[in-house]
Amino acid sequence: MPRFAANLSMLFTEVDFPERFAMARAAGFEGVEYLFPYAYPKERLGQMLSDNQLTQVLFNLPPGNWDAGERGIACLPDRVEEFKAGVDQAIDYAKALGCRQLNCLAGLKPANVADEIAWQTLVSNVAWAAGKLADEGITLCLEAINSRVDMPGFVLDTSGKVLALIEEIDADNVRLQYDLYHMQIMEGDLVRSMECLLPWIGHIQFADNPGRHEPGTGEINFSNVFAAIDAMGYDGWVSAEYRPTGATGDSLGWFPGKA
Repeated sequence: MPRFAANLSMLFTEVDFPERFAMARAAGFEGVEYLFPYAYPKERLGQMLSDNQLTQVLFNLPPGNWDAGERGIACLPDRVEEFKAGVDQAIDYAKALGCRQLNCLAGLKPANVADEIAWQTLVSNVAWAAGKLADEGITLCLEAINSRVDMPGFVLDTSGKVLALIEEIDADNVRLQYDLYHMQIMEGDLVRSMECLLPWIGHIQFADNPGRHEPGTGEINFSNVFAAIDAMGYDGWVSAEYRPTGATGDSLGWFPGKA
């Protein structure tokens, strides 16, 4: 089976965030991710990882004002310096936590910004970030997020757009973050898509659709999908990023390492 990680922003929310590390380990996970680490001192997060023998798999670059609805600032021409400062902050955390991959949220395109300006800003920012991360041996992931249900206006809403960006930047450390939930909504044909995109995939996330809940609550055949991920030779992490319909422990029937 794939190497599964738990997204602590969505799983084990029955307890406060610091307690989720131990719950993830007790459930059988060896890796964790979460949206953002910046609300906690990196030393404290590092201690929680160490205490529970967990690998920090991934987290996102600073997204702007998340609570106000911002979903990344990489495409915003008036926020370039803020984006660069966020990259530096993320690298600082990644080095402290032993995290070898960071995800860049492209952002929502404002109506008053031309498509070409937003795209060129994104290209420039991602190229700059990729260079900074390469100096530290860190991979930069780019995630396609569906624009039909969750994030209308998100600049990178298909795997094809992410691949076009990767090819334009042409940096060895830039990869596609493939989220099964988002891509089922936008594209479908998940197994064949992953087989075609495998050379560019650096990280995989999943939730069922519709609802973004645990496997078995929607239309995706996860037994087949997980078997296919194994068969195609993908050796990265596969992260559970879903909202459990009940207690997290009760949602782990799909997970072979559950307690």
